Amino acid sequence: MALKIGDPAPDFTLPDQDGRPVRLSDLRGRQVIVYFYPKDDTPGCTTQACGFRDAFPRITDANALVLGISPDDAKSHVRFRAKQNLPFTLLSDVDHAVAELYGVWGERSMYGRTFMGIVRSHFVIDPNGILSDVQVKVSPKDSVASALATVTGS
Repeated sequence: MALKIGDPAPDFTLPDQDGRPVRLSDLRGRQVIVYFYPKDDTPGCTTQACGFRDAFPRITDANALVLGISPDDAKSHVRFRAKQNLPFTLLSDVDHAVAELYGVWGERSMYGRTFMGIVRSHFVIDPNGILSDVQVKVSPKDSVASALATVTGS
């Protein structure tokens, strides 16, 4: 069953780029943008990450934070954050369990090849842990604009 606005955000704990566990429920009291992306340092994923980077001051002004999730490991996340100067946390979902929990692990195709992977998406979670924006199969640019509009109320 697909998640929708008004549903409680499924809780999870994943390691960040430094190996420290991050638990979603520990972030209550703030808005959280959780975005899922296929792979570090690829064109669409870089566009999305840099969009959140560029909007980061407005996001933090709205008492919100950003968590990017992909199946990449911590070493890959460290390189990607440094290369793109990303000010937010990247989480490793190497077994894609959290992506499955959020319904964003699915069939994809590229260059005529079909495979299982992350479906680009984002979820905005309100301070009480309730989903206030759900965008699945979203473009990198539309993801940032939609999430930003939700957290800032504009």
